Amino acid sequence: MKIDIQDVLFWMDAIRNSDDQYRTLESFWKGQVNSKVWLATELYKTISKTKKNNIVIYGGWNGVLASILFNSRLPLKRITSVDIDPVCEDIANTVNKRYEMLGKFEAVTHDMCKYVTGADVVINTSCEHITQEQYDQWLDNQPDNALIVLQSNNYFDLDEHIRCSTDLDDFTRMSKIKPYYRGTLDMPKYDRYMIIGKKNV
Repeated sequence: MKIDIQDVLFWMDAIRNSDDQYRTLESFWKGQVNSKVWLATELYKTISKTKKNNIVIYGGWNGVLASILFNSRLPLKRITSVDIDPVCEDIANTVNKRYEMLGKFEAVTHDMCKYVTGADVVINTSCEHITQEQYDQWLDNQPDNALIVLQSNNYFDLDEHIRCSTDLDDFTRMSKIKPYYRGTLDMPKYDRYMIIGKKNV
């Protein structure tokens, strides 16, 4: 995957203009970026390529995943990045400035559990940050026919990680979807898990 240099420059703008540059820089750490490239690579293998897809990213943080997806071969119509932290909205819009100006990207501040969408693809890479009850509420709101992409990990050492999984089978059980793809990405401090599938309806 090659990242357009114009997008890299917007990434730098987002970091430089942030009130907390170190916190913004966290979203560009090697583990974060590798997890997102892995997602884009596997999603391409399972996504519908017969139409342009609307994607919603829940827990979209600073918009890095959206930028990586725009730089992939995925057939995209529009990406919406949803995060409950209001600080993320301006940063994500700057990271994806080229696509925002074209009307292909929007960052919104909202509780993922209450944000309802009709997207073709829904992505949640923050499964470890919400309780099982919140996750179940979130899943209930997703379209029955949407392709669902989930990521979590076994990094229990962080206080904000309130719903980690012990292994891929545990994550699958907690996720309650029919998987088309399951995988593990080995990281230095933890394992990253990913499932791509659809709701059990």
